[in-house]
Amino acid sequence: MKVLILGASGFIGGPVSQAFVRSGHEVYGSTRSQEKAPGLAAKEIMPLVGEEWKSIAADMDVIVDCTAAYGPDMAVPNLKTVAEISKKRDSLYKISYIFTSGTWVHGNMDQRGGFFADERSPTKKSPDLVEWRALFERDVLQNPDVNGIVIRPALLYGKSMSLLEPLFQQAMAGKIEWVGAPGDRYSLIHGDDLADLYVRVGEGASMYKGLTFDAANPQSESLDDLLAKLAQVSGCSGYSYRAPQNTFEVAMTTTSFTRPSLGRALTGWVPKKFGLVDGMQVYYKTYVASQKK
Repeated sequence: MKVLILGASGFIGGPVSQAFVRSGHEVYGSTRSQEKAPGLAAKEIMPLVGEEWKSIAADMDVIVDCTAAYGPDMAVPNLKTVAEISKKRDSLYKISYIFTSGTWVHGNMDQRGGFFADERSPTKKSPDLVEWRALFERDVLQNPDVNGIVIRPALLYGKSMSLLEPLFQQAMAGKIEWVGAPGDRYSLIHGDDLADLYVRVGEGASMYKGLTFDAANPQSESLDDLLAKLAQVSGCSGYSYRAPQNTFEVAMTTTSFTRPSLGRALTGWVPKKFGLVDGMQVYYKTYVASQKK
């Protein structure tokens, strides 16, 4: 299978690219930076810089878009380009297009009476930062020219820690003051477990057109427990909370709990990594080591 990863040098796109390589697929990875191209090539990912991916898109079986962090200005044109290319192919062989959204589109759990959401739950009011994603998901799923699929990762952890990196930087500096409040909880997923889901969905993509897969561990985790454990492992004296001050921080406080089931039911996907609190001893040391490269 020929697979193209848009955003292959990112926190999601990197592990996803490598997971497809390990599964025996021919993998191409786009990056905006020429400097990152050799790093992709060293991992058996054929690098494409900037707009070069458009020249080979017609030959791809699956295209995975991991560029949502850059907003709709990148995601919308990407879908349009792939759909136009796929439309020219035999109708039986449409390109499978997997868009990376996120579980924040579920909104706060208080909009659901305190209960979890899953893939069957209509989205609620999303944080302003990602409000566009809920609308764009529909464009992907309903596009007639591609096999449109959406994967929604929860908050990621592991290795360089993705959006939680500022928290781990604080721990290294000896003082934790994190956005949120006592009693907050996170839905989480390790990057490696997430990558496994992408491969499973990608390999069966022609069967999954129009479906959305949430990607999260079965249980949410207490932010109080997380901060206490991080303070203990890193040697900080303690931790404190503060109120969000911008749209990103408001999104970080979103209690969008999800208990995904489609990944397990349709592909046999089960997260295997330790949770963030239980594995903090390993994850903190890994993060510190990643900063010394």
